[in-house]
Amino acid sequence: TQYENMDLDSEANSSLDIISEFCTQIDLDTKTPFNIHFHEEATDNEIMILKEQLKTWVKLNDFDQRIFKMFRNTLKYGDQVFVRDPETYKWYWTEMNRVSKVIVNESAGKVPEIYYIRDLNPNLQNSTITRPPGPNDSYAFAPYMGGSRSYTAGGELFSPNTRFGAGNNEFPVNAEFVVHISLTEGLDVNWPFGTSVLESIFKVFKQKELLEDALLIYRVQRAPERRVFYVDVGSMPAHLQMSFLERVKNEIHQRRIPTQSGGGQNLMDASYNPLSINEDYFFPQTADGRGSKVETLPGGQNLGEIDDLKFFTNKLFRALRIPSSYMPTGPDDSGNTVNDGKVGTALIQELRFNKYCERLQNLLGPILDKEFKLYLKFMGLNVDSSLFD
Repeated sequence: TQYENMDLDSEANSSLDIISEFCTQIDLDTKTPFNIHFHEEATDNEIMILKEQLKTWVKLNDFDQRIFKMFRNTLKYGDQVFVRDPETYKWYWTEMNRVSKVIVNESAGKVPEIYYIRDLNPNLQNSTITRPPGPNDSYAFAPYMGGSRSYTAGGELFSPNTRFGAGNNEFPVNAEFVVHISLTEGLDVNWPFGTSVLESIFKVFKQKELLEDALLIYRVQRAPERRVFYVDVGSMPAHLQMSFLERVKNEIHQRRIPTQSGGGQNLMDASYNPLSINEDYFFPQTADGRGSKVETLPGGQNLGEIDDLKFFTNKLFRALRIPSSYMPTGPDDSGNTVNDGKVGTALIQELRFNKYCERLQNLLGPILDKEFKLYLKFMGLNVDSSLFD
């Protein structure tokens, strides 16, 4: 798919890694990727219970190792879907291109009711519920990628021949047991699906990709030096000049090698000899300097100039809010600093990057907060859900 191809690009790949690493750092207080924020003063016993249960929940779902990939895939595709085991509350990952559609209840305010998931194949060892993607699988979602995906309205399951029914190898899963992490505020046509952060850089990525190919082709074609042979034809008639020139060219392009064709006689054969920089060429000249000569035609003169490529690379980084200090590719175009009066100064770009990461965390945080509170209820702990986030 196009998102997969974009992820193969070193700059886009590194950008996704940087954003994900910045947003999934380990909290020093809870020793987990999550932090507990109390809205009002809590007792020491409540704080201890919440921290212990948070560690248990993180260990159950292996969030210490998986949270980075979960966050990164959400940025990459715009969504991540998990199926929650109702008996253990463990999350099982689902490949996004296996989610074929979502049925919502119009009468209840378009609340998602059923997720249709293809190719269910639970693997308890790596906590997945669908088979791994194959080479022919695709994920066509965003407009630039050649497709669109949105919710399907409906209230009940109908026969397989209707658009509300299950297709081949599709299984309905109650939305109650589905954890849908999405980069959407609900203000776009893609709801309940989100939009990938790669969507905004698709045009720049294609421009950079085409420019890289053009630079490579230019270097291959224009880098080698070429020779210009000036052959003295004297006062030879015009109709004989070309034949003489061809004979000289053939002599240069051939070399004599000994061969034995049979009959006990040693002969000299000719083979093709591409022009080599290690060979010398000899042409006779008259006393006044007339005669043939060879000159070197230099290769491309601007092979080391990549300012245009740096421009599009920096443009890609700016679209993803990556500070130039994180991935230096050339002169920094923003050396302005900000002083918060507390910890010192920082680049304006780094401040904007921090705000951008906070906004991404705010999109995903409520879903994780809801799931942790459901886990506490499942464990039989009666803790006021308004006490903390």
